[in-house]
Amino acid sequence: MRKVIGAINMTLDGICDHTVGIVDEELHQHYSELIDNAGIILYGRTTYQLMQFWPTLLKNPSGKKSMDDFAISIDKIQKLVFSNTLTNTDWDSAELAKRPLDEEVLELKQQSGKDILVGSRSLIIQLLNSNLIDEFQICIHPIIEGKGLHLFDQIKDRIVLKLIKTKLLNSGVIVFYYEPASKKTTTC
Repeated sequence: MRKVIGAINMTLDGICDHTVGIVDEELHQHYSELIDNAGIILYGRTTYQLMQFWPTLLKNPSGKKSMDDFAISIDKIQKLVFSNTLTNTDWDSAELAKRPLDEEVLELKQQSGKDILVGSRSLIIQLLNSNLIDEFQICIHPIIEGKGLHLFDQIKDRIVLKLIKTKLLNSGVIVFYYEPASKKTTTC
């Protein structure tokens, strides 16, 4: 059975915005390795459209190895896009989902192959609320942004996670790897 991995960046104060992190060579390398070890990545429309920047580096490389390597990784992985407004993807390795998120994920989990990545805030929230995330990788950036979109503002119920490992990057970014703990919740 394939594992569903939610992977995302967040500031110390919980802001999830692609423009507020510490993006450096090591972070690009981290995500390239994650993508290279997965079989498919799931995106919502907004994140998918942001990711469409990367194919431009295939035609016109940046000259920065980590960025150019990430462009190669993101281009070759299969992408499944969940959107009510897009009619096509304009990316050879991407297709639009034909069924609701939970149905697609349940079917993908039953297939053989590499893990399933989820790279959009909205999809991660939906899958956390449906108990369909097997591993949650969150890169915490040492920034207090003070404004913006909060990562966890739409969680329905308390979710208890178990820390399985951490990874410290030279920039001060820490990647926390969690898996769901017991489904039971406790009160303080």
